[in-house]
Amino acid sequence: MNKNRTVQFILILLIVAAVGFGSFYLSQYVWGQHAGQQQAQESKPSTPSPLGGGTVIIGPTGIADMVTRVSPAVVNIETTARVAGNNPFMDPFFRDFFGDRISPRESEQTAIGTGVIINENGYVVTNQHVIDHAQTITVNMASGEKFPATVVGQDYELDLAVLKITANQKFSWLELGDSDTLRVGDWVVAIGNPYGLDHTVTAGVVSAKGRPMQIEDRVYKNLIQTDAAINPGNSGGPLLNLSGQVVGINTAVNAQAQGIGFAISINTVNEVLNDLIQQGKVIRPYIGIYLQSVSQELANSLGVEPRGIVVAGVEDGSPAAKAGLTKYDVITQIDQRRVDNYDELQEILKGHKVGDTITLQIIRSRTPMQVSLVLTEKP
Repeated sequence: MNKNRTVQFILILLIVAAVGFGSFYLSQYVWGQHAGQQQAQESKPSTPSPLGGGTVIIGPTGIADMVTRVSPAVVNIETTARVAGNNPFMDPFFRDFFGDRISPRESEQTAIGTGVIINENGYVVTNQHVIDHAQTITVNMASGEKFPATVVGQDYELDLAVLKITANQKFSWLELGDSDTLRVGDWVVAIGNPYGLDHTVTAGVVSAKGRPMQIEDRVYKNLIQTDAAINPGNSGGPLLNLSGQVVGINTAVNAQAQGIGFAISINTVNEVLNDLIQQGKVIRPYIGIYLQSVSQELANSLGVEPRGIVVAGVEDGSPAAKAGLTKYDVITQIDQRRVDNYDELQEILKGHKVGDTITLQIIRSRTPMQVSLVLTEKP
């Protein structure tokens, strides 16, 4: 009896041990499988982007903080100008009775724009078309203060102007950045006064650089294209990078498209800023000739190769006239640099100042010759 109980007890112990060992083995197997899968996932390399880069986080950060910091230096500009309007009494029927004693009716025209303060003394950069023909200029601060301002300098060609706020105090101002360091795809922010909605903030990216564009009779050569919304009233306001530096002056929008705005690069502004402040205008060296490219047809007619630029006309009293240049002269080089179009000519002149002497290689009546002239200030 005791022997049977002992056998039963041993069998029970064996069964319990077998069950325990099986459970332990199963748990270790499952854990091992899970750990192996986890380790495999952790050791598996992440899938690279199509161009081989790492993770890209899309979206600007800190714009609100930046806008709060820069807004005191962004101003709204209001101008008034007296313009001649239609007078019904100028009709020939009434002039038969009153003659020329009736003067044309004038009306007051108002306009709005934006500007950016560039130093503590209250100098403001804006577009020239914002203040063109203005009799009065008022600068409205973000704080609600209003100050009169005067035009210090302006340049029609570049569509740039510098104003001076009339006030005996120091102002918040913004740092001018380097637009050459901008890359297509960089985030930018525009602050302005579109349709009178003061200090409106829009954000976007740089869509392109170095865009040429003609708007009416102005030819812009180095515009920054952006999809940050720019509307009437934004003109003259700053285009900012995320550090709050001014990288452009907003100047135009393509009304026939969405998300296509333009700004004058701040490096273009820097090139002429001292002239505008100190001289009131941009001083450009001047030759005094009208030009056209050498087409194949024109080259055949003149007996020259289809390169260089043709003198289509010479202004009286200009450096070109004094140097003896004549119509149909073909200019091939200036200071030993080849020139084939107007832009290349302007690029060469940018490296000179008024009073410099330049040397032109020309072809006149199929005969090569050399002409020197002294640059004067462009009228």
